[in-house]
This record gives sequence, structure tokens and C-alpha cells, in this order.
Amino acid sequence: MADREDKNAENINGKFYVDSQCIDCDLCRETSPANFTRADDEGYSYVYKQPENDEEAALCREAMEGCPVEAIGDDGDA
Repeated sequence: MADREDKNAENINGKFYVDSQCIDCDLCRETSPANFTRADDEGYSYVYKQPENDEEAALCREAMEGCPVEAIGDDGDA
């Protein structure tokens, strides 16, 4: 389970985030490219844009559920 106290610094504030457990597998970036991107120098993903509609939110949830190391979190803040 993702740890909100261990969020990657680049995450934009909001409901979804990626924490330091990220292994840079690319699943989230492929599933929801409008919301996740890669910190190239660091080698991990982060949320660069919070979902703006139901479709983006559904893709973020799909990425969260598919993350192999559970590094994506949903802290409930809208």
C-alpha cells in the first residue's frame, strides 16, 4: 500500500500520488499518460496532473490497482 508520508516530491497536490516504492515499470504511464509521467533523472513515476474528469479518474484507479509494488495511492483529497 502506498504511503502518503513517502510521496515523491514531484507529485502535484491532490487525490492521487506515487510514493518512493515506484520501480519505474511504466505501467501507470502507459495506462494513464495524461496524469503520470517519469522523473528521468530519478527513475520513477509521479502524478503531474490530477484527473480532470471521470475517464481520467478511472484510468488513475486502474493504474493504482495494477501497480506491481502498490506505489500509487489515493489519499481521498479531491
